[in-house]
Amino acid sequence: MSIIETITDVDNTFLSRRELTCNFAGLAGKLKSLEAVDMISKEFKLDGKVVIPMRLRTHVGKPIVTGTFYVYDDEGLAKKHINPTIFKRLDKTKAKIAEAETAAQEAPAEETPAEEAPSDVKAEDAKTEEKSE
Repeated sequence: MSIIETITDVDNTFLSRRELTCNFAGLAGKLKSLEAVDMISKEFKLDGKVVIPMRLRTHVGKPIVTGTFYVYDDEGLAKKHINPTIFKRLDKTKAKIAEAETAAQEAPAEETPAEEAPSDVKAEDAKTEEKSE
């Protein structure tokens, strides 16, 4: 059983887009919009296409999230049809994720010498405890 259940899959020829509405089972409160886009892209094999999350809605009393996504072939066409505020929000989210990844990459490099120092201190503490006994 898949986590993603397709509710509607409409090909809107007038606006040159595909409109997907899907349920994500068991992900209420845990699903982020960019994670949902990745899941949809993998599920429907949408590599090279622009997938825009329009709405993620949780249901009261159920662990289900319903998401509406627009799939465009061309990003320029998507920017013409969709409110620019949505693109600004997506860019902010992508910037935060990139910032967190760079911080995570820098942190292990800085922590390596710090981890060695406490082990030396522990060894010295062990020696002083042996001497005191």
